[in-house]
Order: sequence, then structure tokens, then C-alpha cells
Amino acid sequence: MQFDNAFIPARLLWSSPFIRWQGGTADLSSLDLAVQVTRDALQGRGFDANEATQLVYGTTVPQIGSFFAAPLVAARLGLAGIGGPTISQACATSVACIAQGAAACQLSGGDAQLVVTADRVSNGPLMIYPRSNGMGGSPATEHWVLDNFAADPWTGESMLATAEATARDGAFTREQCDELALLRYRQYEQALADDRRIQRQYFQPIVVQQRKKAVVLEADEGIGPYSREGLAALKVAVPGGVTTPGTQTHPADGAAGLVVMGRERAAAAARGEGVVRLLAAGFARAEKGRMPKAPALAAQRALASAGAKVRELKAVTTHNPFAVNDLWFSRAMGYPLEQMNPYGCSLIYGHPQGPTGMRGVVELVHALRAQGGGLGLFTGCAAGDMGAALVLSVA
Repeated sequence: MQFDNAFIPARLLWSSPFIRWQGGTADLSSLDLAVQVTRDALQGRGFDANEATQLVYGTTVPQIGSFFAAPLVAARLGLAGIGGPTISQACATSVACIAQGAAACQLSGGDAQLVVTADRVSNGPLMIYPRSNGMGGSPATEHWVLDNFAADPWTGESMLATAEATARDGAFTREQCDELALLRYRQYEQALADDRRIQRQYFQPIVVQQRKKAVVLEADEGIGPYSREGLAALKVAVPGGVTTPGTQTHPADGAAGLVVMGRERAAAAARGEGVVRLLAAGFARAEKGRMPKAPALAAQRALASAGAKVRELKAVTTHNPFAVNDLWFSRAMGYPLEQMNPYGCSLIYGHPQGPTGMRGVVELVHALRAQGGGLGLFTGCAAGDMGAALVLSVA
């Protein structure tokens, strides 16, 4: 999927902090979160939301009112005259939303597309499905978050099982996973240096309205320190396995977004801060029960569509719910682990589903800008052994 007229003003990308589930946003609807973070991000960056001709909304966990999601979010942002699609593709939601926005931008001749993603994994809904043939008409039930995390209904296996299967295929060890997690944490610490100087460039605080006051969440919440000794002391999740609580991500809540425009509009809206060119997106599905292999496959497709080579990449960010993901990607693509995820990743700061990839894209852009520009790749896995990737360049 190649793009030739889809650009993002470098200042019009943002992410909220990610809040560990059952934390400070546990009772905040992701629709409310999306509206507040997006409104404040656009106002703070001096962009008039009325310039957008469509709002693309990405989310995966239903909330009250989700039936009306995209047009509801648009209306609450003061954009009563526009709407757009609501997209849900598990952890690939952000790339799918950006690809939709880029395609719409091209087809419209460069009109601005507002892309918003948000999820609250905390307090996922309990779904009740009518079942007339159940005893006494008893319904079937599904806990949207917990049941779907527990097993893929096609394979009957958990996502953890896909990580362990991939680790066996790659002959990866527990020690390699621990070292990878420690590397990613040290990279994350770099983004926290100087009072989070790097993160403050793209973080948009979350404001939680409580009964008597507003609580402002400016930093990621719920991340503990990592150490080699601490990681080594953790028990593996399954006997004989390589994954521990320290080498897999945790669920979280958050929101993130960006604005896609045609070349000329993006250059004007950039206000001298540069533009990001979207080159291509790629989606792929790995073999059954091997989800961590999918990001490399998606990356290969995206790079082929962009006409680019791995050796040209100046930065790579990933959504890696397991340390195994990055180990497999590095081997499959021949890309050094140390050059990936310079500001940390979802393995460390958590995974709110819909906006996870968007934060990875935002951090990719900032990493490239810090290097003076160049070609970058974001890639990550998703439920159903899927992968999604995006290739972009920063001028």
C-alpha cells in the first residue's frame, strides 16, 4: 500500500502518557479520553480542527456510546459537520487508521484527515449475548478484555503461547529475553532524562475530572525499575519457557493522534518545523500461532511498497508485547537490536491496544528528527498472528 501525497506536519503528532490498567484512568471512558487529549493537543499546537474533512477513530475495547464512536468524537470536538470510520484491528489499529487517513487524503486531493486513537483496557466490558437455545434462555457471556487475551478462538492458544512457540523456533533463551528487556528499559530511561525533555515534546497530558478537582497525568504511570538481578529473579510464565512478567508488556489506557494532509497544506501547517512523508503501509499474517513473527513479514511488505531497503533505515520502532518479538525481528531483518526503540517501547511502558502503534509512530518521528531526518519504520504484531508496518521519512 503505497502513498504519494500523504504528509504530516511534524508538530501535529501527539500521544498521552500511558497509564497502567486499574490506575488513574480506570474509570475514564476512552471516548472522553480521546476528546480531551485531542482537543488539548490541537489547541496547544495551534491547529484549527475545522480544517479536517474527516475524522478516523481507532479503538478496540467498547465503551458506552461506542456505536457512534467516530461521529461522536468529532461532534464533541466541535466538528458536527464531519464524521468518518471507526476502525478496530487489535494492536494493528493505529497503522490501519493512519493508512485509512493517508488513502483518504490522496483521494481527496490533499484534504486534512484527523486520526485519533484511544482505548481503556481497564475495566473492560462484560458482554452478554442472547441465546434462545440456552437452558432457560441463558445467555452466553464474554469478558471483552480477559477472555480475548486468554485465547485466540481459532488456535485455542494464548498470545503468550505464540511467544513461547516463536522462542522455540528461534532457539531464544530466557537470558536473551531478559537482556532485551533491560536494554529497552535503559532506552526508556533516556526519554526520561532532563525532566522527561524528550517525552514533553510529544506528550499531551491526561486530565481526569474528579468530584472536587481535576487531576493532571503528565507521565507514564505504573512502570517499575528494571535490573538484571530483578529480571533474573522472576519466574517464567510457563514451565520450561522463556517469558516472565518482566519480558512481556502490561495492559494500559491512553490516547494518541495525528493529522494527515497533502504536501502543500502540510508544508504550510508545519510552520517551519518540517514534515513527515508517509511512504507505505504493509499488513501480513504469520503462520498459525506465531504472532511475534508477523512484524518482520509486515515490514518486508511495507518496505517493498516503499521501494526501500532495510539498510536505509535510520530508526525503527516496534510494538513488542514480548521480548521475543524484537529478537525475531532483528534476526529476520538483519537490523541491530540496539538501533531499535531509542525511547523505549510498549514492552516497557504498556499497551493500550488502539493507540499503542500511534505512540510508536510519534516516537519514530521524534527519533528521526533528532538525527536530522531520514527513513524510518514502525512495525508491530496484532491478534490473530497479524502484523502491521508503516514506512515514513522525515525531511
